[in-house]
Amino acid sequence: MKENFDKEIEGKLVSLYILKATSNLQVAITNYGARIVSILVPGKNGVIQEVVAGFDSLDGYLNTSEIYHGAIIGRYANRIAKGKFKLDSKEYQLAVNNPPNHLHGGIKGFHDVVWDAEQANDTTLVLHYFSKDGEEGYPGNLKVQVTYTVTKENELKIDFEASTDKTTILNLTNHAYFNLNGIGSGSILNHELQINADHYTPIDQTSIPLGHLQPVANTPFDFRTPTTIGKRINAPDEQLKNGSGYDHNYALNKIENELTVAAIATGDKSGITLKVLTTEPGMQLYTGNFMGGENRFKSDVTDDQRTAFCLETQHFPDSPNQPNFPSSVLKKGEVYKSQTIFQFNYQP
Repeated sequence: MKENFDKEIEGKLVSLYILKATSNLQVAITNYGARIVSILVPGKNGVIQEVVAGFDSLDGYLNTSEIYHGAIIGRYANRIAKGKFKLDSKEYQLAVNNPPNHLHGGIKGFHDVVWDAEQANDTTLVLHYFSKDGEEGYPGNLKVQVTYTVTKENELKIDFEASTDKTTILNLTNHAYFNLNGIGSGSILNHELQINADHYTPIDQTSIPLGHLQPVANTPFDFRTPTTIGKRINAPDEQLKNGSGYDHNYALNKIENELTVAAIATGDKSGITLKVLTTEPGMQLYTGNFMGGENRFKSDVTDDQRTAFCLETQHFPDSPNQPNFPSSVLKKGEVYKSQTIFQFNYQP
C-alpha cells in the first residue's frame, strides 16, 4: 500500500509511514493532512481488524467527498459561528465553508496540506507544519508539531505542540473514524460507549453551542455508564434532531490540562476496546450521521451511514465567541501543548 501514497503535491513529497512497537498494534500515517490511514488491532480468536476508516491510496483522499478522515484538524477544530471572532478588539472573518459557519480550519485547513515528516524509528513519527500569518484568515505565523508514538501497551499517543508570533486561536484534534468491529462490518450502533462527562454543550440548528452546559442526566446524552450508541439515538429529542444524531461536544469531568480518561468504547462483535485519554477539556461524539455511501474505503468498503464514529478531543466549539467556555487563545511567547492517547485492548 505504501507505493500508493508516494506522490508530489505542490512541490512536496507525500508518503506513508508505518509505526509498530509489538505485533499487536500497527499504525499507518500519511503526511498528507498528517492522517491516520490505518490501525490494525487483534480481536476475537486473534483476528486482525482494521478499526479506522481510510483509503488505500493518496488518490482516495484527494477524490473523496469526505475530506477529514483521520486528519489533523486546524487551526480550529469544529465550528466558529458565522466564521467571525474578535481578538484584541479586532474582528477576523474566516471562510464560511459549512454555511452559515466556519468548520475545521476552513477551505484548506491542516487536513489539506503536506506536512514535513521525520521518522527516527519504528515507533515514532514527527510531523511539522508552518501556517503563515493570514492563512485561512487566522492571525499569526504558527509553528505546529504533531508527534505520533506507538507503545508496547498498545497505545497510539498523539502529542500536539505549537507556538505563534502573534495572538491567535488554536484548537487541534485528530478526526479518525472508528469501527471497532472492523471497517466494513456494518453499523456501529451496537458498540458500547462510556463518556466521562456530566454535561454536554447543546447546539442550535446550525450546530453552534447555545453557550451553556446541559446536564446529561435524564437525557439521551447520558453515557456515564456503558450504553450502546444506538439505544437512544432515535429518541424524540430536539438536540438529536439538531445534530441528526450525536454530533455534540461533551464537557469532560476533569481538572484543566490533566490527562484523564474521556471515553471507553467496545466493539460488540470483535471485543476490541478503545480507551481515549486526553488533556483537552472536551470531546466531540460524532456518529457518522452524514456518511452517505458515496466513498469506498480500503477493501472496497462503502462509507454507509453510521458505520463509523468519531471521538474528537478538543476545546469546545465556537469558544472564541463563548466567554464561559475554556479559552482557545494562544499568545506570543506561550507554547500550546496537548496530548491524546488511543489505547486498544481485547476483551474476550
